[in-house]
Amino acid sequence: MTEIFADTSGWGCLFDAAQTHHALAVNLYRNARLNHHKIITTNYVLTELVALLSSPLRFPRTQTIKLIKSLRDSPYIDILHIDLTTDQQSLDLFCQRPDKQWSLVDCSSFVVMQQREIHEALTTDHHFEQAGFTCLLKS
Repeated sequence: MTEIFADTSGWGCLFDAAQTHHALAVNLYRNARLNHHKIITTNYVLTELVALLSSPLRFPRTQTIKLIKSLRDSPYIDILHIDLTTDQQSLDLFCQRPDKQWSLVDCSSFVVMQQREIHEALTTDHHFEQAGFTCLLKS
């Protein structure tokens, strides 16, 4: 089964109609579901997503809770919990690339994508391209 990684910015585009790539994110998400592709994300990404939805997007807390619960309950989405080994690999990558502005969440996403051989990410974050992945939400 084909897997697509969903990053914080991808979820933000999917949930916020004011985002530039909202329509594309909705279309890609629907197509992934129709084609039985699994959406992979992590608990780190969801933590970052809650921060994004709270501020700067200013979603009401009740709406944020509903969205996070819907992700957790969806049969189309697998939320991977970053274990100690993956966390250490993520920190190692973060430390090895001082030339990049990658966050620790980015690095954990890259490690998970490499582990699962995922090549495409529902994201607008150009850091994924720097790490050798395909960003599905680009201008």
